[in-house]
Amino acid sequence: MSFNLRYWRPIATVIVLVLTVTAFVYYFATHHAVREQLASVSPLTLLMIMGLYLLTVVALALVTLATLRLCRVNLAFSESTLLTAYSSIINFFGPLQSGPAFRAVYLKKKHGLKLRDYTAATLAYYFFFGSFSVLFLLSGLLKWWLLLLAAAIAAFAWLERRNRRVAARLANLNLSGWYLLALATFSQVVIVALIYFTELRSVAPGTGFSQAIIYTGASNLALFVSLTPGAIGFRESFLLFSQRLHHIGPTTIVAANIIDRAMYIVLLLVMALVIFATHARRQLRDATED
Repeated sequence: MSFNLRYWRPIATVIVLVLTVTAFVYYFATHHAVREQLASVSPLTLLMIMGLYLLTVVALALVTLATLRLCRVNLAFSESTLLTAYSSIINFFGPLQSGPAFRAVYLKKKHGLKLRDYTAATLAYYFFFGSFSVLFLLSGLLKWWLLLLAAAIAAFAWLERRNRRVAARLANLNLSGWYLLALATFSQVVIVALIYFTELRSVAPGTGFSQAIIYTGASNLALFVSLTPGAIGFRESFLLFSQRLHHIGPTTIVAANIIDRAMYIVLLLVMALVIFATHARRQLRDATED
């Protein structure tokens, strides 16, 4: 029997989700310290986290604008925000994390954006996101100027190793938008670091911001290998494996992730209600079905 990725990926996703939820429930039930940490979280802290998550939507909308600017496509900020919110909801609750696919179809139907150009621009975003995440992860080991030098070398090596077809697509992009994409991506990563810092401090007041930065790098990198929505299970594994770098204990990791998962789902539900209430969903659907 040949290996079929399309067949096995949904099964693997369900297995990982079930195992992760089971592990969370077991750890929560057998570790009283986690329940004590969660009980100490104030409503004001939860509001702060929600506010920061709303800022991530803004940052991602700016990332979308910068990505499309590379492709010489202009998008209104309101449309970019709506597209970001809707694709985030689809990516988490929809089948096989289909948010990026919906975004690509929408942009092709509504704005005539070629899939190959959008793919090349998205690769540029992933490069910046991955580079900043690696810098954050290694910030406790190396000096900042060494990290920047390593990032420059990695960027050169990455461009050199791309095949000629992808390199040609990158060359056709509007390079004046590169710095905007880098700035928007960096803003996104910094806001995520502030979210994690707030969550970690709410359950472990002694956590330092430098620890949260390293923690953020490990968490972000888990997205590149994840099969599950929001990297459920994979993020927690990365955070546990990188304990020697951020020095945050398992109990704090579990408690902080419970808060983070809960607040993110609340954010998605609120955005879904707003989209349905304003009939914005119909506008996006119509654009992809024309």
